[in-house]
Amino acid sequence: MGLRRSVFSGSWYPADPQACEAQINAFLNEGQDQSINIANPVGGIVPHAGWYFSGNIACNVIHKLSAEASPDVVVVFGMHLHSGSARIIMPEGSWETPFGPLAVDSTLANALTARFSFQTETTTRFHQDNTIELQLPFIKYFKGDAQVVAMGVPPVEQSLAVARAVVEIAREQDRKIVVIGSTDLTHYGPNYGFTAKGRGDEAVQWVRNENDRRVIDAMLRMDPEAVMREGLSHDNACCSGAAAAAIAAGKAMGAEKAEELAYASSYDKSPGDSFVGYVGVVF
Repeated sequence: MGLRRSVFSGSWYPADPQACEAQINAFLNEGQDQSINIANPVGGIVPHAGWYFSGNIACNVIHKLSAEASPDVVVVFGMHLHSGSARIIMPEGSWETPFGPLAVDSTLANALTARFSFQTETTTRFHQDNTIELQLPFIKYFKGDAQVVAMGVPPVEQSLAVARAVVEIAREQDRKIVVIGSTDLTHYGPNYGFTAKGRGDEAVQWVRNENDRRVIDAMLRMDPEAVMREGLSHDNACCSGAAAAAIAAGKAMGAEKAEELAYASSYDKSPGDSFVGYVGVVF
């Protein structure tokens, strides 16, 4: 069915498999003190900046899911979409990763597109979007035998219906899945046209302790509608539809509790007037 070539390898994350593995091992070492009290997690929320900035968080969330579960399929919700955007999916083919191709579960994907309208991508015609690609090396490394269904979902109510349908279809097809929602949090500063609290430490603390905390708390309550409302009204989640869809799917799979694994911002690595928040959540 063809191979979708990576766009961000060699810049946002290593293209060489040995370098990629070394980076993953360093992330795992950094996150060895991060723990959760959820016995059988079925999903999580991950950030999607370059690995230097947020790879540690994404890696450790996906590792927690992989260590506790043996999924046949990893479902990834992502993409920078607004409320008027179409849903987007690549229903066939494989994704390129440094560790080899990661195949799409076309049976599950095509069953989903039979129920809902999607703008379909192919392995040669697709949006260059980092939100999904940056998770795929982690998925391939930790669960090399799993397949993937990745899609873009806008911050609208029907995205939650799509998420629940993914769970229903997977059960019908006897597929064990885990779900991931990819979103960064507040994009603050002049680079992003958002300077509500000026500059300096006051702005950093406001983003960390107030604006980002609002949407994180909605995630921890497992309230997908509130996650979308927060992203739309307070600019504290760039892909709130993706995070909300993952939570809705997780709840349909029986998840009742969410825990925060880690929080950071790009300011921690590169202090400046413009920065982005990141969180890892497991449920």
